[in-house]
Amino acid sequence: MKITGYRTIRTHRDWGRPVGDVNGFIASGVTEVAVLVLETDAGIEGIGIGSDHDVAQFFPALEGRDPREITSLYELLLAHAFKAGHGGATFGGIAILDSALWDLKSKAADEPLWRYLGGGDRFVAGYASGLDIALTDEQLVTFYASMAERGFTAGKLKGGRDVDTDLRRLRLIRDELSINTPRPALMLDANESWHLKQAVRYVCEIEQHIDLTWIEEPLRRWDAAGHRRLSRRVRASVATGENLTGLEQFRPLFDQEGVDIVQTGAVWGVTHFLRLAYAAHSRDLPISPVGLTSNPAVAHAAAAVPNHLSAEVQDLSSPFGVTVDQEYADGGIVLGDLPGAGIEVDEALIAAAGQEGNWREAAGPHVRPARTGLTLTPPAPLRTAPVAYTSHDE
Repeated sequence: MKITGYRTIRTHRDWGRPVGDVNGFIASGVTEVAVLVLETDAGIEGIGIGSDHDVAQFFPALEGRDPREITSLYELLLAHAFKAGHGGATFGGIAILDSALWDLKSKAADEPLWRYLGGGDRFVAGYASGLDIALTDEQLVTFYASMAERGFTAGKLKGGRDVDTDLRRLRLIRDELSINTPRPALMLDANESWHLKQAVRYVCEIEQHIDLTWIEEPLRRWDAAGHRRLSRRVRASVATGENLTGLEQFRPLFDQEGVDIVQTGAVWGVTHFLRLAYAAHSRDLPISPVGLTSNPAVAHAAAAVPNHLSAEVQDLSSPFGVTVDQEYADGGIVLGDLPGAGIEVDEALIAAAGQEGNWREAAGPHVRPARTGLTLTPPAPLRTAPVAYTSHDE
């Protein structure tokens, strides 16, 4: 079997609500989704979801090769970015090809990816996460109530601007999830918006009132020493790593003992997740993938590693024209039996719709605001407008 070509498809996800974090939000709730289909001479196709950045640069490393040689092919993809480096958005192009390769290889074996990777249980523990910075309190309650109905016992709030606001909203999440457990796990995500002493003061004040399970991305991603110092000053675990693009970028965090819960973006692919999971496991650290909505194949990888803690579940639907063989129940993801990652794409439906979104609009969470972390008093509240909430509970 040889790789003969690829095609890319652009569709969208309608979240049914504004989505974002302390850095900004997408008011429309509509964001773009890249889909890649890897073609072979055997007629089997592999599907990857994520980022198609620089895919044209990397495909020559795969053309004419056997797609089952994933370890070797992944090294070839990294080698193709040797001079400029594989960091940042470039890593997304590697990842979507990698995810398509895993889908293809497990399809060729006629097995679901979770089983092909050695997983013994199709269930992947998860936590609810609403990307909820722009939701009203009422919308926040609606979202977490719907997740509680699916059995979730843990929730993560996007915050970091105002302690009183975050305390109020964490209590609202706790109240909704309490139908499933007397002590829900509560997490707070600051999305790299603080410097060290801001983080210490903020988290310590939160912890006077709420038992915080973890604080996520409190500092800039490269500040390994700062993360270590913060971890020693607060009770909550420090979770970070979502935006590190490459195994080598975790070395300072590991060497400095600056991370308690190792995270990686699902968008960075299956092989990266597997390698990072075992690097973390060698240090007795758990791993937690962020944003399974961006790449459902990583849920299969999470089912196959010994140190998976919990995966971020942000939405219960799939991108337009895409179906994923999985369900949400009992506080997690129940993976299906379709061969591969269980992803199917209706290309004709997507082409007819012709709708995309844009994660990178200026007001969105992918653009860091000026003077982030450089205010002495809490920043002004995000300017939000009332937006209708559409539940995706199915």
